[in-house]
Amino acid sequence: MNVPTHTPEWNHKKLQDIVIGGTDTTITTVEWVMSELLNNPEIMSKVQQESKHVVGMNNIVEESHLPNMHYLDVVLKETLRLHPALPLLLPKRPSQSAIVGGYKIPEGTKVFLNVYAIHRDPQVWESPLEFQPERFLSPSTNLDYAGNNMKYIPFGSGRRICAGIPLAEKMLMFIFASLLHSFDWKLPEGENVDISEEFGLALKKSERLLVILTPSLPNLKLYQ
Repeated sequence: MNVPTHTPEWNHKKLQDIVIGGTDTTITTVEWVMSELLNNPEIMSKVQQESKHVVGMNNIVEESHLPNMHYLDVVLKETLRLHPALPLLLPKRPSQSAIVGGYKIPEGTKVFLNVYAIHRDPQVWESPLEFQPERFLSPSTNLDYAGNNMKYIPFGSGRRICAGIPLAEKMLMFIFASLLHSFDWKLPEGENVDISEEFGLALKKSERLLVILTPSLPNLKLYQ
């Protein structure tokens, strides 16, 4: 039996796709989360209070702390609802013709799924344009990244769902927990948070975020 093999060039290209795809979307999401928190200081305060309780002020964030940071988790989920990293996901091509919602989709058609519109649909979301992390706190909502509830699919759904979800979730949670626990954040004097969007394959901010950070931990050796 012949076992298919891949050339070093093929492996390098796939690794490059993973690194580039994960890097750009992660940076974009970090900027959106911090923008929403700076625009909602009471929510940022809740996240920082949670980190003080879970991590303590004489420690730095470790991976073992993340499962206990429930409010930070819902802040991330709400950010990905309003600002999905890939608003149209990646295009799909059906292997055979199908009827969807009364429309015929011919075989091989390039199909984009407008997750941005789904996540802001007033028919399925209450106050869809408002940043309300608490909407994800109730277990009855059954909203996670698995793609089982079609009103919330920031990473897609089905067999073509993003393969990097576990890595992305842990990376983002660790980045936010570390930044929010170790620093106090504020805008430069006279500046406001601009949350206007630049639409493209990745949903980026029109204006880059500019902030001032000050250490919040009493023991400066923890920053070394």
